[in-house]
Amino acid sequence: MSTVRIPIFPLNTVLFPGGLLPLRVFEARYMDMARDCLRHERQFGVCLIREGREVGAPATPEPVGCLARIIEWDMQQLGLLHLKTLGGQRFRIRASETGSQGLVSADIDLVAPEEAVSLPERFLPCARLLKTVVSEQERPIFAEPHEFDDAVWVGYRLAEILPVPLAGKQKLLELDDSIARLEILQRFLEQRGLPRS
Repeated sequence: MSTVRIPIFPLNTVLFPGGLLPLRVFEARYMDMARDCLRHERQFGVCLIREGREVGAPATPEPVGCLARIIEWDMQQLGLLHLKTLGGQRFRIRASETGSQGLVSADIDLVAPEEAVSLPERFLPCARLLKTVVSEQERPIFAEPHEFDDAVWVGYRLAEILPVPLAGKQKLLELDDSIARLEILQRFLEQRGLPRS
């Protein structure tokens, strides 16, 4: 497995493959990172913060994260960069170091993407919930295409929007079994009164 070096953006959020993540960037280290990624069409890594905070001293990231690709950017106000990013492949950090500006760089191993799996019938309520959420939003919250019949896609999108604690979202990201991920999410919904059928 080939090892790649990427900059890491530790955040108080979990990015899933195929997920949309808007970012407001104002710290110099991340401004430079974004400029470099745009110039060279590179991706950066988004990891949930294990220890520390988003702003200030470098935070310690969780070891499993998700690549992010900048798909739109805008700077209407000097010193404040708005990014729209799209989640790519998952990765595992092998080693990391912090540069003089406080930007964390890591050697990573890419995690093989999960293969599409037809959504089992028992999870149809999950897909229906996502369809309802999509229809009620004025702006798109999911990137196209919408794959309501794919267990991997449905699981990732539910994990994004449900109020699962961040530590739970991290575990869902690390899972390699799309059916097990859906089982957990369906249980979470049923505990909050979602009907089974």
